[in-house]
Amino acid sequence: MAASKTTARLKERFTKEIAPALQKELGLPNPMAVPRLHKIVVNMGVGEATQNSKVIDPLANDLGQITGQKPVITKAKKSIAAFKVREGMPIGAMVTLRGDRMYEFLDRLINLALPRVRDFRGVSTKSFDGRGNYTLGLRDQLIFPEIDYAKVDKLKGMNVTIVTTARDDNQARALLKHMGMPFRQ
Repeated sequence: MAASKTTARLKERFTKEIAPALQKELGLPNPMAVPRLHKIVVNMGVGEATQNSKVIDPLANDLGQITGQKPVITKAKKSIAAFKVREGMPIGAMVTLRGDRMYEFLDRLINLALPRVRDFRGVSTKSFDGRGNYTLGLRDQLIFPEIDYAKVDKLKGMNVTIVTTARDDNQARALLKHMGMPFRQ
């Protein structure tokens, strides 16, 4: 994905433009106190994997293509009889992105994927958790340009959690707004 010598476009913009603007906007005396992105976790839960464990492989492959990193298969922590889930059964896939890959993924999410969502009017401002982290739910993986429409047999949604170093939701909202996240008005 990313060459070792090039830095992500969004990361460069963050250090040169966004961080100084945020420091001034939030009234922070120290440049190290400016909220930053810490990591992005992309998670795909696969409920049908309880009946057929082969369902996970193509979806994990799609997740790997979207993020540019090999996903980890998540397993059930405890057995739940009502859902026919046994402990240790594979039930999803997730990827944790840091560094340049994280900035590149967020750049692609904001500028390529979200505008391709049907009837897109912006993302909700209510999806913050109170500690400066933002979670976004996507309905299908086809909004990413890396996915070949003809090869997809099952549409699966995913959760994208953006973890920041912000102290509260207002700082995190300001950070994401400066980075170009299209919030609803």
